Amino acid sequence: MKLKELLACVPGAKVTGDDAMEITSLCYDSRQVAPGAAFFALRGVKSDGTEFVEAAVKGGAVAIIADRPCAVAGVVCVEVPDARRAMSLMAAIFYGTPTGGIPVVGITGTNGKTTTTYLVEGIMAEAGIPAAVLGTISYRFGATDIPAPNTTPESVDLQKILRDLVDQGAKGAVMEVSSHSLEQHRADGCIFDVAIFTNLTRDHLDYHLDMESYYKSKLRLFTDLLAPSAHKPLRRAVVNLDDPYGPRIAAEATAPVLTYSVNGPADLSVAEVDFSVHGIRCRLQSPVGEINIESDLLGRFNLYNILGAVGAGLALGIPKEAIEAGIRAHKKVPGRLERVPNDQGIIVLVDYAHTGDALENVLSTISELKTDRIITIFGCGGDRDKGKRPVMGEIAARYSDLAVVTSDNPRTEDPAAILVDVRAGITPLHLKEYSLEELEGGFREKGFATIESRRTAVRAAILAANPGDIVLLAGKGHEDYQIVGTEKFHFDDREEAAAALRLRK
Repeated sequence: MKLKELLACVPGAKVTGDDAMEITSLCYDSRQVAPGAAFFALRGVKSDGTEFVEAAVKGGAVAIIADRPCAVAGVVCVEVPDARRAMSLMAAIFYGTPTGGIPVVGITGTNGKTTTTYLVEGIMAEAGIPAAVLGTISYRFGATDIPAPNTTPESVDLQKILRDLVDQGAKGAVMEVSSHSLEQHRADGCIFDVAIFTNLTRDHLDYHLDMESYYKSKLRLFTDLLAPSAHKPLRRAVVNLDDPYGPRIAAEATAPVLTYSVNGPADLSVAEVDFSVHGIRCRLQSPVGEINIESDLLGRFNLYNILGAVGAGLALGIPKEAIEAGIRAHKKVPGRLERVPNDQGIIVLVDYAHTGDALENVLSTISELKTDRIITIFGCGGDRDKGKRPVMGEIAARYSDLAVVTSDNPRTEDPAAILVDVRAGITPLHLKEYSLEELEGGFREKGFATIESRRTAVRAAILAANPGDIVLLAGKGHEDYQIVGTEKFHFDDREEAAAALRLRK
């Protein structure tokens, strides 16, 4: 494709050189440059793409795109207002605008995105729309299942993946859209039909610095990326009114809004609901009449995920019978209150909850359903928002009969120092602190323990459990690794829990 054809979608591009040249690939990593490539010199957190222009040219790049002057002899140089946005828009054109002719649902929020994608996928399937799903767990359709290094891929990768999945037969797409990706314009080349807002609670403040900046990054999905266009003049926002930020999203969205609420009036509201260890049964009031929901998912927070998915189905014009069938057919999401099977009478659950709000949602749900004690194993990631550590410690200790603080991807931080930060939220509760040796004999009094090794913590907690107890392994969910320093090691909470259960026999 000619460079000038790609630049037609980028306002304000200034070209030095021949813009009629053929571009054979798009790259943002100089190590992946091939002859005929256009190289995007992006500003990064730790490095600047202009430092790698020489390497890109040596690799065969014929055009350099940057958001500042970047004169290089022998290649075309393009200065653009925003290199990341230009890359996103150009990538969509290069790969034939894969989202232009299919229904696309984007989901953003702190919690609930992954489960909601699975629910929307199920609804679309019942409506005869086989959909590609891109999110925290993987990028998948049919036999293709690519592990996800990022919730939302970099724009060039995102558009290529979408092109490949559409070519394989996907007739729709459901995407988690992270705040990082919105801030970095990774999804700007996607043409959304529906955007869902789940909630906004403290997370990623190591990157966004404050809640208002975090909110504004999420807002972009409902303003810049949902404005009516020639491709899709009828677009919809689906918004959770029960979240404090929901009314703001609804007021500022550039597309018509369909609201949902568990607690009060909304376009989609709850008339009757029953929660049990078997799932959720509820009756919804909607613009198309009563919708009856039966789901194996647990708890109030999953009711919100269901409402968001139902709202998307309504926004896409899917019949309510298909919506009901799609929710009913959904069974589980990897690492989201996923049970570890055993015949010992202990309920062992693995969940991705890694923020204070997510952990409180899971633990409050478990508290409503419990028959005996709750044991929680959790940690906080290194090189991430430190402010949430004592918050999560307090929540875990308040809801649990035994809270075991341990490592969860300490990365380049000292694991022991992270435990100290978490422990600061627990000590004001004046609970008994158990040593590892004391836990070997079980526990009777409400308390907590700090055990740096996650494997040891999981085994100690499960060995201390009694039949009837619920053991929650929180934070890692579907992840099958532990990051210590800069190295990634295989570690799966589900495998560790199963191994600990075998030790009990």
